[in-house]
Amino acid sequence: MTDEVKQAAIEAAQRVVDEVSSLQYSAEDSTIAEQLDEGLTKAKVSVSGDERTRILAEIDGMKDEKSSAPQVRSAAPAE
Repeated sequence: MTDEVKQAAIEAAQRVVDEVSSLQYSAEDSTIAEQLDEGLTKAKVSVSGDERTRILAEIDGMKDEKSSAPQVRSAAPAE
């Protein structure tokens, strides 16, 4: 995978994370996870299980309203 393809996947995943974070951070954890998964599927990108877990934990941490949206560290085009 080229750096350009990897960067495009990360940017697409970040847009999903930003949207889910802004709209769903106060929702139930299962709803947040569903919205994240649906958004990534629609964006045709995937993140590793560890990355998904970290992102969901950081979104959950936003419930104190002092944290910002998590940053996607790695993503790939969906297969």
